[in-house]
Amino acid sequence: MKSPIIIANWKMKLNASDALKLAKKLAKASTKYKGAEVVVCPMFTEIAAVGEAIKKSKIKLGAQDCFWEDFGEFTGEVSPNALKDYGVEHVIIGHSERREHVQETNEIINKKIKKLLELGITPIMCIGESFEQRQQGDKETVLIQQITKGLNEVWFNKMSKLIVAYEPIWMIGSGQEIDPNEVEHTHQVIRQTLYDIFPDTMVDEQIRIIYGGSVNPENVLGFIDQPTVDGALVGGASLDGAKFSAIVASALK
Repeated sequence: MKSPIIIANWKMKLNASDALKLAKKLAKASTKYKGAEVVVCPMFTEIAAVGEAIKKSKIKLGAQDCFWEDFGEFTGEVSPNALKDYGVEHVIIGHSERREHVQETNEIINKKIKKLLELGITPIMCIGESFEQRQQGDKETVLIQQITKGLNEVWFNKMSKLIVAYEPIWMIGSGQEIDPNEVEHTHQVIRQTLYDIFPDTMVDEQIRIIYGGSVNPENVLGFIDQPTVDGALVGGASLDGAKFSAIVASALK
């Protein structure tokens, strides 16, 4: 059985005390996560405290974004090098909410991915289509474009890792259900696009494709059970310690 990766994106949903409380709860529950790789991505302000809370557990620390330069006159931005100093191993890049609210482009995403790979940090590159794009039959075109532009001239070494997170925008936080078979078909398109960019062995051994979009304890197994789904990016359900642990447990069945 493949080992799934389950990533918690806490977004901007928790204050400092609640984030720390949740981190401690997950750290305690992590003894039951054997067989799964678990990553939590708190807000920047809680990186240090959450990192300390999960330090002795097998949970890995992630971040929700970063800048594409190590240091400089970039007021308000967060250095990926600084994140690495805090123990961050994964960074979410190109989430649809950033594409929408701060007009993050494929070119910006590309620069961030290159910098993270240079530092040995695993980028979690988010891609996904809107409801309008889906209705117009442009879904696959949009995804292929996001992948090819986001990974333009990206170079891997033998230690580099990349996660591609497919999150249909119209599903995020909606509570709607999507057929796991549709997710599998979409992941096949994503994987073939990656094969067109990188050597097959690199795709098979260094890149994982995960699904996100209203993932919960009841539906996660349906996604993880698909041949090309390597894990899940969890939003709302990751804010509840019991629900998130149930998602991990379900993914391991």
